[in-house]
Amino acid sequence: MRADVEALDIRDVTANWVNALVLQAQIDDRIKALADLAHTPLFFGRLDYLHAPGADLAEGGEGEQFYIGRRHVHDTEGDPMVIDWRAPVSQPFYRASKADPQDVALRRRFGYTGGELTAYEDEHLSDPAEAATVSRLLQQEIERPRVGPMRDIVATIQPEQDRLVRSGLAGSVCVQGGPGTGKTAVGLHRVAYLLYAHRERLARTGTLVVGPNRSFLQYIEQVLPALGELEVRQATVDDLVARDGLEVRGADAAATAVVKGDARMAEVLRRAVRSHVSEPAEPLVVVRGSRRWRVPAYELQEIVSELLARDMRYGAARDALPQRIAHTVLVRMEQAGEAPDDRVQDAVARNPAVKAAVKAVWPAVDPAKLVLRLLSDAGFLAAHADGLLTADEQRLLLWEKPPRSVRSAKWSPADLVLIDEAADLVERTPSLGHVVLDEAQDLSPMQYRAVGRRCTTGSATVLGDLAQGTTPWATRGWAEALAHLGKPDAQVEELTAGFRVPREVIAYASRLLPSISPGLAPVSSVRETPGSLVVAQAGDPERQTAEVLAACRASLEREGSIGLIAADARIPELAEALAAAGMEWLSPGQETTAQSRLTLVPASLAKGLEYDYVVLDEPAAVVAGEPDERTGLRRLYVCLTRAVSGLTAVHSLPLPAALDG
Repeated sequence: MRADVEALDIRDVTANWVNALVLQAQIDDRIKALADLAHTPLFFGRLDYLHAPGADLAEGGEGEQFYIGRRHVHDTEGDPMVIDWRAPVSQPFYRASKADPQDVALRRRFGYTGGELTAYEDEHLSDPAEAATVSRLLQQEIERPRVGPMRDIVATIQPEQDRLVRSGLAGSVCVQGGPGTGKTAVGLHRVAYLLYAHRERLARTGTLVVGPNRSFLQYIEQVLPALGELEVRQATVDDLVARDGLEVRGADAAATAVVKGDARMAEVLRRAVRSHVSEPAEPLVVVRGSRRWRVPAYELQEIVSELLARDMRYGAARDALPQRIAHTVLVRMEQAGEAPDDRVQDAVARNPAVKAAVKAVWPAVDPAKLVLRLLSDAGFLAAHADGLLTADEQRLLLWEKPPRSVRSAKWSPADLVLIDEAADLVERTPSLGHVVLDEAQDLSPMQYRAVGRRCTTGSATVLGDLAQGTTPWATRGWAEALAHLGKPDAQVEELTAGFRVPREVIAYASRLLPSISPGLAPVSSVRETPGSLVVAQAGDPERQTAEVLAACRASLEREGSIGLIAADARIPELAEALAAAGMEWLSPGQETTAQSRLTLVPASLAKGLEYDYVVLDEPAAVVAGEPDERTGLRRLYVCLTRAVSGLTAVHSLPLPAALDG
């Protein structure tokens, strides 16, 4: 198929050079989408239907056979050879069962090694004599060693995951899922499915994947291209709210960041923006030719009050004000016997007297300057935070040494979220067709609002785990979070079956749940891997680093990727020790290879990542590195659940009591 596209000659089908450029760009994109992926098979499954899909079952027609793959493939005659996994006819590959065969006689799974077909496995779904079994190939694919970036799960999507992947575009979905339940993969495959099912609409409105940090985005960036989808933007919340000329050079104390991220700040900003509007005190006189047209102050007040009551964006109302004033003048002209038209109204709206009145009554507002004033001027902040923020909260917001200008200010990430909110109050933020928000539990209410503005007229897929919230402002419940996002009616689904983390490891980590998220159901792992958990005591703290390196060497003797996870404060010492031992290591986000399989991971960046084997350094230090014990235990829960095949926890300090029970 790629060769067919590359062979296209467009010289005789384009009317001009503009059409030729557009068509060639589309062809180039199609060639990229069809690029071969090394060691990626064209198909991974087969469905044998009892009857051709869509045929009348009463006719007794013959069945039909379909090969299922990542993309549609046809032969030289245009007949399909492989069906895209997203097509309706492929759905039973994921959902059919002995209890509900969905007219499928046989489901075949193919096993590959290095891109070569090495095995297959059949399930006779419509044969009552054959008992239901667990797929060995499915289990092997799930447990296949991970080297390189995150890979797609298109061959192993489970029924409960598929229902979420194929849910409609119109509604928003929130997926609560513990470690290893596949929630990130569900979100990415949902994007791919929606682009297949609603290609034209989403090509026009756009799609976006929002992740917690750049390391995470680098880890997942190859999943959608592997499925043929190249046009999905990936960003962090900080990327979304970044503004030209404003550099993040500061950091807030936790208490300050909590206040800045509170939803009450939205009302503070709304009040501050609207405070720029003043009540007209003088009449307006418009001179046209020899005539003078007078608009009394009370009529101007009525116009301003009406625009304020409509709760329009500040900038849109400011643009409407001169036209409303001009319309009032035109009414007087008509009453005087003139016959003005739209051109006259536009001319009146541009009249210097009208422009001066608008500037005085409804001045332009710069969002960054507004936030700068709020954080610098105690009186201005108090005037607009009255009844919303306490005096102590207001003091937390104020800069000790106010900057001289917007450009010299040491903005924090939370400040830019405030500026983004203010900017939306002035001019509406463009909306996308669909947004996927991963690791959503860590967002503040104001960050939820920032993401929600990007999908006001679209839908969202929200992914997260309340037990993994590691920010001081972490989400307490999905209903509250979805309300801040602007999607209060989103469907909340829970994934509890774990496919990544071994049962022994997830059971150990789940000891923390009563302390970090009471009432949340623990993940039930489908993988039993004896010996997957080792908790080793170094004895002497001076031996801790040596024991950790020994555990890394032992893990490197196995196949797959290794993550050495430690408290952020321990990273420099461990990096130095690894270098002294001649052990090459990577940073999070760098792609692992067969030669470089060890990644040194600060605990603060571990979320969303996964490794075949994890060596966890000093669990107590991970907890101590956070501002409070609950957040520290949640960070530890994240670190404990990054392993696919085995976890070795090495400690010299006593283990946290919640874990040692």
